[in-house]
Amino acid sequence: MAALIKLVSPWRFHRFTRASRAAFIPCVQLHSTASVMGASVEDFNTAKEKLGTLKNDPGNQVKLKIYALFKQATQGPCNIPKPGMLDFVNKAKWDAWKSLGSVSQEEARQQYVDLIESLVGSEAPAVAAQTTGSSKAFQTLLVTTENNITTIRLNRPEKKNAITVEMYNELIEALDLAGKDDSVITVITGNGDYYCSGNDLNNFTKIPEGGVEQMAKQSGELLRRYVNAYIDFPKPLIGVINGPAVGVSVTLLGLFDVVYATERATFHTPFSQLGQSPEGCSSYLFPKIMGTAKASEMLLFNKKLTATQACEVGLVTEVFPESSFQSEVWTRLKAYAKLPKNSLALSKQLIRGVEKEKLHAVNDAEVERLVERWLSDECMQAIMTFFQAKSKL
Repeated sequence: MAALIKLVSPWRFHRFTRASRAAFIPCVQLHSTASVMGASVEDFNTAKEKLGTLKNDPGNQVKLKIYALFKQATQGPCNIPKPGMLDFVNKAKWDAWKSLGSVSQEEARQQYVDLIESLVGSEAPAVAAQTTGSSKAFQTLLVTTENNITTIRLNRPEKKNAITVEMYNELIEALDLAGKDDSVITVITGNGDYYCSGNDLNNFTKIPEGGVEQMAKQSGELLRRYVNAYIDFPKPLIGVINGPAVGVSVTLLGLFDVVYATERATFHTPFSQLGQSPEGCSSYLFPKIMGTAKASEMLLFNKKLTATQACEVGLVTEVFPESSFQSEVWTRLKAYAKLPKNSLALSKQLIRGVEKEKLHAVNDAEVERLVERWLSDECMQAIMTFFQAKSKL
C-alpha cells in the first residue's frame, strides 16, 4: 500500500492513455448532473484541463475513482488481465476500473465531468450560508450554497474528520446560518475517506485552569448546544455518509430527516469501551428506530454496523454502491431542492415538532450523565488506555 500512496501523491502525473495525462487532485463530493446523453467530448476535454489546475490531495480512494472513470470513458469496461496479488498499485487501479462494470462510456464521461466540476468548486473560498450579504469563512468546515442546497462538509480529512472544540462551535454556527438562508435543504457530509471518526480525544488533554471539573462542565454545555442545533433545525436535514462514522456522528443520525450512505460506510458507537455513555438523543431515538435489542447491541456493546445492516434497522435510509454513490445521491438531492421551500419546512414541523420538547429533555439527561462519566475514574482510565495503545502504533 505504501507504493500505492507514493504513486498517487499530489502533483504526480499519470499516463491514463498513451496520448493523455491528468493530475490527481483533492477529494470533495460529486454533485451529479448526469443526463441521458452524458457529457460531450468537449466537456470531457475541458474537465481534463481543469484537473491540472487543482492543488490539494483527495486521498487514494478518489484518485482511483478519477483513474477508473477516465479509463471507462475512453476505453469502456475493464478489458485487461487482473494483475498479480503482489502488484498492489496496478491491482488497486484494476479493481477500481473493474468496479464500474458495464457503465457506458457516455455515463462514465458524465461522472468524470461532474466529479472534476465539484473539485473545482470546492477550491473556491469556503463561505457560510449568507443572511446579510456577508460571507463567513470556517477553519474546519467547507460550507457552500448552490442549487438551493446548503452543504456543510467536515474538513479535517487528515484526522478522519474528528471533531474538535473548534469544529463543534463552527458546526453550531453553520447550522444556525443554514437554517436562516434561502436554501431549501441542508446536507452534512465529510471530506476525504471518512465521514467522521467522532470526538477528537485530544479534547480531553486540554485541561483549563479550573481543572477537570470545569472542563467537563464546559464540554457538557457545548455538547448540549450542539445537539440542540440539530433538534431545532427548521429545514430538511440530510446526511450523506461518505465513509466510516463513529461516536457522536452516528448518534446524531436519528435527528436527520434522511440518511444516504455509501456501501463502504460503517457505524460504530464504542461508548462503553471508552467509559462513556450515549448522546445525540440516541438513548431515546435508537430504540424507537431499530428496537431495544438492536439499539442495545450498538449503544451498550459497541457493535459496529455495516451500511447494509444500518439500513436494515432503519438508521440509514438507503445504501448506494461506492462507484455511483455521489452521482446518484446528488442527482436526487437536486430534485429535492426544487420542491417548495415553505411546504417542506412546514411538513417537517408536523413530523418532528410533536417530540421536540421530549428530545430537549433527553439531550439534557444525556449530557448530565456524560459529565458524570467524564469525571469518573473509569472513563479517565479508559481514555489513558486509548492513548497508550495509540502511542505504541
